[in-house]
Amino acid sequence: MAHTGIKYEITGNPYRGSVQNYHAKPQPLKLNKTPHRVDVAGLKQVQRDSVLFTNYDGEQETKFTIGFEVEKNALHRGAVKEYELFCGFERDSSCGYEAVTHILPLLPAGLWRTKVYDMMHKATKIIDDRYSPSSQNCGGHVTIAVRGMDGEEIKSHVRKYSGLILAMFKNRLTNGYCNGNLNMLDRDANSSEMFNGSGGRYQLALAKGDLLEFRVVSRFQSVKQMMRRYELFYELLDYSINRNTGTFKGFLNKVKPIVLSMYDGNADKVAEVFKIAEGMQKFINTGKVNKVVRQWVDPNGYRTSWYDAELRRELGL
Repeated sequence: MAHTGIKYEITGNPYRGSVQNYHAKPQPLKLNKTPHRVDVAGLKQVQRDSVLFTNYDGEQETKFTIGFEVEKNALHRGAVKEYELFCGFERDSSCGYEAVTHILPLLPAGLWRTKVYDMMHKATKIIDDRYSPSSQNCGGHVTIAVRGMDGEEIKSHVRKYSGLILAMFKNRLTNGYCNGNLNMLDRDANSSEMFNGSGGRYQLALAKGDLLEFRVVSRFQSVKQMMRRYELFYELLDYSINRNTGTFKGFLNKVKPIVLSMYDGNADKVAEVFKIAEGMQKFINTGKVNKVVRQWVDPNGYRTSWYDAELRRELGL
């Protein structure tokens, strides 16, 4: 298959094609390496330098990886089988069922990314709500990794641009399963400085060894949605790791086409989300609640003293 590059195939493991108990699914495979140059031939040299390295086996391997958790209330009849995309299925206490992807290569547009999208399309009957329905009790956790960094290091980089993530998934910010440490401070910070406390495992962005899991991401309802989120998290890592001197507004401009697609081309909606994102980024940077974000970050008014003082300052009182 040298002329077409890597080909993703099912393994034949029966445990990957059946629902297992909670935390009993098979381990994910690392799908982020290829022995075939054709898979990366379409990338510009600057892209290759920033997202690829040659491993000990002489293969091309991506520096960034991503994984998705697809929580569903029910799985389509006859659709539970092994997929190239998923490491397996397991029961989930908060939603019902969960399909978890293998460790996927995270890289810019090209042949290799197209093969990742092909795996997503093949799993449509699991991902798409038309076949496997979900509710707002379900989440869509996204886990990212960067070669040579642990989860806390990744968080420190992406924190500077994560206001957009909070804005897009703002309705999840009051969910007790993902609203700890909303301002994304590192593990050495005083718990009192972490908005909502450390939250233990229920943080908005949880560092787990060499991984960072964004628990705040909402459920997956379509393949298109998964593709756009894949692109968004690639740009988040690329901008924060490879272009770490950029500005938050520069990041918003970079991802605007992706976000427009996410909101079906509704420019007014995107402008609204970006305004909220700027408020969320200020909140992340300072830990202080401002009027733009208060209804999602502090709906019960527990931190009204700073908010009232800030409002009075803005009004010149």
